[in-house]
Amino acid sequence: MGGMGATDLDELRRLRRARDRMDREYAQPLDVPALARTALMSTAHFARRFRQAYGTGPRAYRISSRAGRGQPSGAAAQRAADEAVLV
Repeated sequence: MGGMGATDLDELRRLRRARDRMDREYAQPLDVPALARTALMSTAHFARRFRQAYGTGPRAYRISSRAGRGQPSGAAAQRAADEAVLV
């Protein structure tokens, strides 16, 4: 039978730890290499396994989680910051 091994479960725990960090630090800039270090993985391996585990890449996950919180993302956040300076 092809159940999950201890290595797979450990990797999922580490991915969850990185995802939880993304959720906690949602207002901070996304730093995929730092998240990969949190998961004890290379950046490429982290991005690949994150997509396999959660059905979306780290950047897309961040965008959707910000949208769910009503947080601006990317260019919208920059425009809001620029407008605040101009006022």
